[in-house]
Amino acid sequence: MNSSGLDRMPPTSGPFSPDFSTAAGGVLVVRGPSPQASQDVIDGLRRARLVVRDCPASEALAQVDRGDWDVVLLDAQATLDDAITLAAAMRARYPATVLPIVILAAQATGDIQQRAFDAGASDWINCPADIADVGRRLSTLAELRRLRRKSAAEHNRFGAELSSRSMRLNGLIETCIAMSMSRDRTALLEQLLAEGRHLLNCDGGTMFMVTDQGTLRFERRTRSDPLPAEEIPLHDPQTGRPNENYVSVYTALHNCSVRIDDVYTETRFDLSGTRAFDEASSYRTVSMLTVPIAPRGGAPIGVLQFMNAIDPFTGAIVPFDPEAGALVEALAAQAAVALDNMELVAAQQQLTESLIRVLATTIDAKSPHTGRHCERVPDLAMRLAQAACDTSEGPLQHFAFRSEREWEEFRIGAWLHDCGKVTTPEFVIDKATKLETIHNRIHEVRMRFEVLNRDLEIARLQAQIAGTWSQADDAAHRAALAQLQQDFAFVAHCNVGEAPMTDDAINTLARIGAQRWTRHFDDRLGLSAGELASRADEPVQAPPCSEPLLADRPRDIVPRADVDRPDPAFGFRMAVPEHLYNRGELYNLSVRSGTLTAEERYKINEHMVHTVMMLERMPFPKHLRRVPEYAGTHHERMDGQGYPRRLGPEQLSVPSRIMAVADIFEALTAADRPYKKPKTLSQALAVMQRMAGTHIDADIYNLFLRAGVYLEFAQRHLGAEQIDVSDPTPFYALAAHG
Repeated sequence: MNSSGLDRMPPTSGPFSPDFSTAAGGVLVVRGPSPQASQDVIDGLRRARLVVRDCPASEALAQVDRGDWDVVLLDAQATLDDAITLAAAMRARYPATVLPIVILAAQATGDIQQRAFDAGASDWINCPADIADVGRRLSTLAELRRLRRKSAAEHNRFGAELSSRSMRLNGLIETCIAMSMSRDRTALLEQLLAEGRHLLNCDGGTMFMVTDQGTLRFERRTRSDPLPAEEIPLHDPQTGRPNENYVSVYTALHNCSVRIDDVYTETRFDLSGTRAFDEASSYRTVSMLTVPIAPRGGAPIGVLQFMNAIDPFTGAIVPFDPEAGALVEALAAQAAVALDNMELVAAQQQLTESLIRVLATTIDAKSPHTGRHCERVPDLAMRLAQAACDTSEGPLQHFAFRSEREWEEFRIGAWLHDCGKVTTPEFVIDKATKLETIHNRIHEVRMRFEVLNRDLEIARLQAQIAGTWSQADDAAHRAALAQLQQDFAFVAHCNVGEAPMTDDAINTLARIGAQRWTRHFDDRLGLSAGELASRADEPVQAPPCSEPLLADRPRDIVPRADVDRPDPAFGFRMAVPEHLYNRGELYNLSVRSGTLTAEERYKINEHMVHTVMMLERMPFPKHLRRVPEYAGTHHERMDGQGYPRRLGPEQLSVPSRIMAVADIFEALTAADRPYKKPKTLSQALAVMQRMAGTHIDADIYNLFLRAGVYLEFAQRHLGAEQIDVSDPTPFYALAAHG
């Protein structure tokens, strides 16, 4: 035999008799032109226990295509050229690793043999040849073919396994990334169970979670039927010993995975429940794997239990693959970290909201004049926002909070809408009369009137003693006393601030205040350092000295320091009074409406300045970036005349407009403010109807009525005597679509 190249076999030596009877395809002998010669070869090979099929040359290609032949023997004892041509045609279809081709021919030159090898022959056997040697050589080629095919199959299977592992690892990585980003606990648990089942290629799974009561609770499973309600205790309630009879509990207590290859031969754990389930459902649980849900180095927070691993090639139930189990352990650990992070975030959110509510309720508790305003406004705002989200027509049909985070952002903004009031002095918030600071100074004024009254009585008595008192003096005395009573009554009436102050009233105050009274004691004794400093620019008047009954003194001016001026970087557009406070008696009594001076009214309104400055300086996370906007715009107006920034309608979002309506309605109807009587629904809605379009958004206001939000809120927070409107139709406003 001549050979060259990788496809050519070396001569065999020694005994070799493979059992060829089990070959899938056997030897295909292509008969030559000499029937007898070909038959002799066929018979000899069969005697050598080779499986032999034969066909004429005209059918050879068709037979090769139809069968899986171990080797093809071309009988070319008479027609060598035809055999070489046929070998080339076969080789064009199948490589040598798939179809070995042997040419049996008479002695030929090296050039002819080379032509045969070039055409695709795997071996050349010269005739005459020993039939046993021919059998051995054919068997060797067939065995080599089988080994090559087996190697190729192993290579393909290894490649498939490698690809499968790579896909599983990539899937694991993607799932871990997705779980770490998830904010939905339910979705995360479902993803964990589904991905674990996918990695293990198993029939189903169940998830348990460890409870605060020391039990395992059924959390979810891949089946769609209801979960069992009972919980599995981790420890025996009577003895306190670990309840290790159950494999799920064992996994939770020891933080380790447990693999069971056959549930029905397992003796370590009590699996009677599984077997009872099988009997009731006609299911058959064979293999089982339980995996702890625990962060690396941490205690388990749950357990995954999977049933019946499936062989991907045969579909048979098999034991769980340890390598796949390790992947699920890694997946469960990552899920535990994600769940732990989720719980930490939830705890932080709860803490944040609790702190916000504490701040709001503290503001309400700080002054009885605000009642429970900071608590009720968020309730009303959330109701109105929900009504706006539910609207399917009109100018608000496209408005919506599209996620729970957007709702959270609005809710926090509503709770913080008056947080700046922590900076507002109580004596300003609670100022019920014009002369009130820490106390009502009308008592000091009344005492001066008492002094004047006493002075008149003393003058009368002294004149009577001297004998100079006349009947005319008596009439004048009674008139003077009456005038004092009248003057004080007028001052007291002005102090209450129930009626607007006219120019005549202010002139009358000036006349009354110009009256003099005599001070007999040093007015600088017993003063604090601050009080003395405020009088530094006033001349000292030694007693007894005459002073006006009512006066505006330099000491009454509290200058505004630079720190009390709003930061221009925030874009505030509020007129800032020159002084921080002006406590002059005439100045305060001359306030034309209400009880607050311009300085005090600014101090009240300044809570919005501080609200904005406080919140915009806070490093809110991205999903809460609009909290300052929602909290700081409820005093802006649709006509641009609001405060603190005088924003126009194009700058006011729907949530900001909702906040304005909620804030005003609550303020009008609040029944727990001692300085005013609460308005009924009809009174409050009449006021808001006049405000619609200029002060508040008319569309939001009409929605407030149309959706019945006003009535829902009233039934929860207002007294029965205030609820006098059931049909809001008369109170609708013409929508401005601002």
